[in-house]
Amino acid sequence: MRVNWGYIKVVVLMLLVGSLYAFSSHRNLTRKIATPQVEFSGSDNLFLTQENVSKLLIQNQAGSSNAHKEMIDLNQLETALNSNPLIKTAQVFKSVDGVLTAKIEQKRPIARVHTNASYYVDDEGSYMPLSDNYSARVPLVTGKVRKNSLEAIQKMATAIDEDEFLKQHVTEIIQNEKDDISLKMRTYDFVVDLGSLNMLQKKINNFKAFYKKALKDKTLDNYTRVNLKFETQVICTKK
Repeated sequence: MRVNWGYIKVVVLMLLVGSLYAFSSHRNLTRKIATPQVEFSGSDNLFLTQENVSKLLIQNQAGSSNAHKEMIDLNQLETALNSNPLIKTAQVFKSVDGVLTAKIEQKRPIARVHTNASYYVDDEGSYMPLSDNYSARVPLVTGKVRKNSLEAIQKMATAIDEDEFLKQHVTEIIQNEKDDISLKMRTYDFVVDLGSLNMLQKKINNFKAFYKKALKDKTLDNYTRVNLKFETQVICTKK
């Protein structure tokens, strides 16, 4: 009987390839996830550290640093990270060699509430807790502040954040029970009363014009209050 060596070679080759594939698949399934890598985008001022994020990943995936990579639920990890009040957005993915990576964009604070509670207001008007890792240099907010109603604070703090003159001179935002806004200055001890934030840019322009003239006249130390509640005039109270 003539042996068909070509057929035998094909069968042996198929068995060999199958064995290698099975071995590779088994190793891939049992590959352990390495220590998560964390990448931060945006500012270098970190309210969260790489260790903080790695800990969150591990806590929310039943020890993901030791878990098999096929058992990692990326959606679950992203949901856990995005629920952190210091994180704006988070993306989590894994490579074929078992490296788990989290890309983090932090929230950006624009004001710091300092009443019976202390926390930041971010650039979207949301609550943001303080951090043990970094303190942002932003205007303080005092007076009557409600955590679930930060619209006026956000609007005023955004105006300060986007204006170099205000950012240089304003240190404190004061809100009363009617949500009227006043400001305290870094150098001079007068209070700037804005009232409501209607026509805010017009009021800011009026204040800049007043400040420039009073600085030239060397009269800025003469006032206790500067009233900008009326869009067409600036009313000053002398000491």
